[in-house]
Amino acid sequence: MSDSSNGSSNGHAPGERLPGRQRRRFPGISSRAYEHPADRSALVALRKLSGFDTVFKALSGLLPERSLRLLFLSDSVRVGEQQFQHLHTMLLDACYVLDLPKVPPMYVTQDPQPNAMCIGLDEPVIVVTTGLVELLDEEEMRAVVGHEVGHALSGHAVYRTILLFLTNFAVKVAWIPLGNVAIMAIVTALREWFRKSELSADRAGLLAGQDVRASMRGLMKIAGGNHLHEMNVDAFLAQAEEYEAGGDLRDSVLKIMNVLPRSHPFTTVRAAELKKWAESRDFQRIMDGHYPRREEDKDASVTDSFRESANHYAESVRASKDPLMGLVRDIAGGAGDIGGRLRDAFTGRPGGSGGSPKDPGKPGKGPEEPSEGDGKA
Repeated sequence: MSDSSNGSSNGHAPGERLPGRQRRRFPGISSRAYEHPADRSALVALRKLSGFDTVFKALSGLLPERSLRLLFLSDSVRVGEQQFQHLHTMLLDACYVLDLPKVPPMYVTQDPQPNAMCIGLDEPVIVVTTGLVELLDEEEMRAVVGHEVGHALSGHAVYRTILLFLTNFAVKVAWIPLGNVAIMAIVTALREWFRKSELSADRAGLLAGQDVRASMRGLMKIAGGNHLHEMNVDAFLAQAEEYEAGGDLRDSVLKIMNVLPRSHPFTTVRAAELKKWAESRDFQRIMDGHYPRREEDKDASVTDSFRESANHYAESVRASKDPLMGLVRDIAGGAGDIGGRLRDAFTGRPGGSGGSPKDPGKPGKGPEEPSEGDGKA
């Protein structure tokens, strides 16, 4: 493996340069190396479909891709040697580290909301907002650029473009009775896949920047703004643990309802997932040069990919501290009185395990006191 030098100006403090350091390069790396198991299984299956590329090229005539390209060209700033040079350097560097053969065009668009995306059917286009450029320092931005290059390498831009189109289309037909039900079902499924693809791209960003603390800081800033001196990465990660483990079954359902409309996972969850992967054997193997190559993609097994995805979800359920996942484990294990536990959890009755309401003649918690499932330590 080759090394990549990092020492470009950050664009936030003129003349300031961060200390140079050596980073690994990954020649011929397949996106399967960093893809989340659920993302990978979906992509491998789609790539195996006969005529899949032909269908989407035909669909491209219906999607406003040309309009989007003209819009960015006419109303945004194209990154290059003469404009946003520090971002251009980062883009070239990320493509070099992840060995993306063709460097995608990149634009900066005026928007105070920190955001970035990679879209396009024929060719990916990376767009970052001014809010994001102004928010992040050099190393944090390097992770974001690597994140978007990861989307391009995985082919996510195609599906993201379709998701944007269908979301807008569903709004337009919302006035028709039941007209958007089928569309929204597809949109919901695409959003679930895309949330997993964001976890994949976060991993690509880490491979490009190779600075896990910078990746953490970037996610933390997206959540809390440019007040780094007021925030702490470890405390931010503790929020993710509290979010997963806290509350009862009612909170578990609310978590699902909150995330359904989103195309991205919550930032604390993304940070925790990335930290877990950075500490994994899979990440270390990639850093040591042991990873699947692009030329092997055609031989990738759909069955193996789905098996890995199923194993990941099974392990997630087993290790999860979420009350709903605990109930799923109990059901799988044949625990008794599941109906009673559900009733107690959703009505707030004490006990949380299917017990009868408090007998007035026996000592115990009153109805006004919290039950065992209310998130108390």
